[in-house]
Amino acid sequence: MALNRYYYPTKYESRSEVLSLGIKCIFISHQQRDKDAANKIADYLIKAGIDVYFDAYDRDLRIHHQSNNAKAVTDSIRKGINNSSHMLVLVSPNTLYSTWVPFEIGYGYDKTDLFVLCLKGIPKGGLPEYVRSATIIRDIWDLNNQISGISKIDKEILLETKRLSDYGSYTNPLSNVMDAMISDP
Repeated sequence: MALNRYYYPTKYESRSEVLSLGIKCIFISHQQRDKDAANKIADYLIKAGIDVYFDAYDRDLRIHHQSNNAKAVTDSIRKGINNSSHMLVLVSPNTLYSTWVPFEIGYGYDKTDLFVLCLKGIPKGGLPEYVRSATIIRDIWDLNNQISGISKIDKEILLETKRLSDYGSYTNPLSNVMDAMISDP
């Protein structure tokens, strides 16, 4: 079973150590107003067998935020990214008002495989310019395909074993967070 890497007892000091061990972990970058959606996506990834770094469980980061210790917040974010192989940036209208998402993208751009996940109703042209060079995940169909690629497990096996939910299923836990499938002309 996957986990939130914040709880993992081993924190790697070097980026090369994470990469050499082949660790697959997704850093979830989001604006705080999208925390509920980010939590559902983190849970979906964990159920699929992929480790995540999700800040909601990082007690140290929360304390640093509350005490307005910008250096310690930055250090916590850097550690989370350094211990991750991928970064998933959640984009919603709230993202435009984020002060930390652009920093996280800038810090992780050359260190991680960067993906941008569009939350429900984001039009194709509605993405901020600073994320348009990344791989875009427009809907649940795309997310399931990316999870299969990252985990190196066939999507059909993930669906059969209930580690993923079908994109068109009304019981999909992401159906109120993301579009099911977008057909671009």
